[in-house]
Amino acid sequence: MQKTVVVTGGTRGIGASISRALNKQGWQVAAVYHANEEGAKAFQQDTPIAVFKWDVGDFSACQDG
Repeated sequence: MQKTVVVTGGTRGIGASISRALNKQGWQVAAVYHANEEGAKAFQQDTPIAVFKWDVGDFSACQDG
């Protein structure tokens, strides 16, 4: 069974490093970003990791997820 993880802020900085490391270890990673469209697009082009725009601080958005 493959493990799945959501990495908030997962398309840049430390979050991107965590996303890549977990992906290399065999995890199915969902990298979440909130505002940096350009950074998320660059990350998505450089990795096979799924990228989602999602405001995890918005309770309604999390329920709708």
